[in-house]
Amino acid sequence: MTATMERPTTTATDNRRPGRLLAAAQLVSSLGDGAFLTCSVLFFTRIVGLSPAQVGLGLTLGWAVGSVAGVPLGHLADRRGARGSAVLLALGTAVAIAAFLFVRSPLLFVLAACVYASCQTGLAAVRQALLAALADPARRTTIRAHLQSAGNAGLAIGAGLGGLALSSDTAGAYLTVFALDALSFVAAAVVLRALPRTSPSPARKGEPKLAVLRDRPYALISVLNMILLLRMPLLSVAIPLWIVERTQAPGWTVSVLFVLNTVVVVLFQVKIAARLSGVGTAARMVRRSGVVLLASCVAFALSATGSSPWTSFAVLVAGALVQVLGEMMQSAGTWEISFDLAPADKQGQYQGFFGTGTSVARMLGPALLTTVVVGWGAAGWVLVGLVFLGAGWAMGPAVRWAQRRAA
Repeated sequence: MTATMERPTTTATDNRRPGRLLAAAQLVSSLGDGAFLTCSVLFFTRIVGLSPAQVGLGLTLGWAVGSVAGVPLGHLADRRGARGSAVLLALGTAVAIAAFLFVRSPLLFVLAACVYASCQTGLAAVRQALLAALADPARRTTIRAHLQSAGNAGLAIGAGLGGLALSSDTAGAYLTVFALDALSFVAAAVVLRALPRTSPSPARKGEPKLAVLRDRPYALISVLNMILLLRMPLLSVAIPLWIVERTQAPGWTVSVLFVLNTVVVVLFQVKIAARLSGVGTAARMVRRSGVVLLASCVAFALSATGSSPWTSFAVLVAGALVQVLGEMMQSAGTWEISFDLAPADKQGQYQGFFGTGTSVARMLGPALLTTVVVGWGAAGWVLVGLVFLGAGWAMGPAVRWAQRRAA
């Protein structure tokens, strides 16, 4: 497979400045995301006046549209230039958040949610394309790990700001947090604008516009990644409900596990990514991550058998530590695979397609995992762990199929 790399116009592509700027943009925008995730439901119900069912339906529809929009927005970035597209999508996200401050009807809320989710999904894909264009291939996954660490730090800070608004529980506090969220994406657009300019990749005669939709090995890899990404709602939705309904652990255990996950990722994600030396080692790391995630599911299942609150708490912490190790291994491995197996001149649309796994996991995962884990108990945990194990094992054959196709 031959392709023309989208190259920045600057000659200093091997310096660290693009990575630092991308990390700064990730930190600033994640700060806004942290505040949004913490306050959004109460803001929409208490201030906007929507019912919980309307909020849930609107956000679900928004992420459904966003999961579809990632590929065409990534393709647009390939053709028009990744830097300019990233700036526009960051500004589009800011506009959507600002719109939430004024909408007061379910229909307008759904429209704003669709714009918000589409811009967020497209921005994630285009940032990946920017990273692929500006960074040396040998350092892409390491830089991506730095971005993940910066993102987690921003989420933690933003969640703290959102917590202040929740404790105040006033309209002014919620409106201030949402305004700051919108401004954070404006600031991210300014930072992204400072990156080296990237050249668009012209379309070649006879090639399909959305080639990723015909790349069956890459589609399989994306599906396997989507299955592994069910670990996200597992931590944010299933485990909190499990702790409250099935264990004797104190309720504040939920906050401890969130903080623990954030701190560990910030401290160790880069070190995990540094172990990779190519797509082969990445596939093996993803396979091992399936084993580790299975072990964490078994630990979470055992937390219900604790004879005291402190025993349950200790088992949950142990399970969370194992889970975050599997999370970091899975993330690093799939980043390397997604970059390496995408054509250089189509990174935008390929990363957009690969990133739909996040939207789908957020959209379908909560209902699926709460039904299986909370409803079925220990057997449900084991089933989820075996699914992780199978997806991790299948990544190796899928990667080899993609390599044969590329050859």
